[in-house]
Amino acid sequence: MRGAIALRRAAAVVGGAGIASGLAALVAFRSGASNNVVIVAASFAPLLLAVTIVGVLVTAAARQWILLGISAVVLALGAWAFGPLWVGGAGGERAEPTGPSIRVMQSNIMVGSADPATLVQSVRDRGVDVLTIQELTEPSVEALRAAGLEDVLPHTYLAPHVTGGGGGGIYSRLPLSNGRRVDGMALTNLAIEVDAGLPQPVVLYDVHPVPAYIAPAADWTEDFDRLRDELDSAATHDNVIVSGDFNATYAHRKFRDLRRGGYVDAADQLGAGILPTYPTDKRYPAVVGIDHILTKGAQATSLERIDVVGSDHYGLVADVRLDTARNGGASTSQ
Repeated sequence: MRGAIALRRAAAVVGGAGIASGLAALVAFRSGASNNVVIVAASFAPLLLAVTIVGVLVTAAARQWILLGISAVVLALGAWAFGPLWVGGAGGERAEPTGPSIRVMQSNIMVGSADPATLVQSVRDRGVDVLTIQELTEPSVEALRAAGLEDVLPHTYLAPHVTGGGGGGIYSRLPLSNGRRVDGMALTNLAIEVDAGLPQPVVLYDVHPVPAYIAPAADWTEDFDRLRDELDSAATHDNVIVSGDFNATYAHRKFRDLRRGGYVDAADQLGAGILPTYPTDKRYPAVVGIDHILTKGAQATSLERIDVVGSDHYGLVADVRLDTARNGGASTSQ
């Protein structure tokens, strides 16, 4: 008898913890607060909801019906919040673009620590057209050049730092023009035009908002506000690609706000679910998905997560089909 009571009490504790954990995830998901605790909680929202799942199983086994009911409601709200990630076609029904496809690769190289030879081999093997890099250092520029990256992707727009993680760079098989830095952001964020053979160039961003777990939350929030304004300013272009280490997940409201004006995350577009990309240098698997490729006008038709040897991030490779609707005709696919 005492054993049964103890088990029910233990189940109540687990169920209560699951409810509290799930509610914390939902509050963080909905909140736009500039607060480090909320930002970090949103980063781990899926894991917090996993605790709720455990609570559901335990309370069901212990026949704690009230706690089970509350847990089930919290879990259902979590499924409503994150369920769209597993449903393809984000951004609504629209005609499929008829222009050429380009292959975009995204890689944070961990303050230049990624192995240059294997990175260049990945670019070669996958036929990458455009590569966006964060945490580019001056020594890593030289190492990548020596490994042959500029032989494969000869057009560049680089803004490396001597040391530290603030640098960035764009390498491309296609001609680049009008490169600039995005004003007012803490780290290096780049914008450039890519000549993909269409009457209007593709606008490409290499983005890296400041990480909230290192910088003040207000700086992280300001970076996302500035990035949102920048993406709004590109709304007149037929094709925009935004690639980078966003230091934010789908659970962050500031990240979801970037999708205003027709921007769609490739993972969301393809129903890829939660795609963790960081960290990869620990004994445990990557737990947060902070690397993304967003498109407007253009649409992602494939997305692959790849190893980047020596980095603490996975890379992403996406095929992006470009839109010609407002350019007055279709182009032949490459």
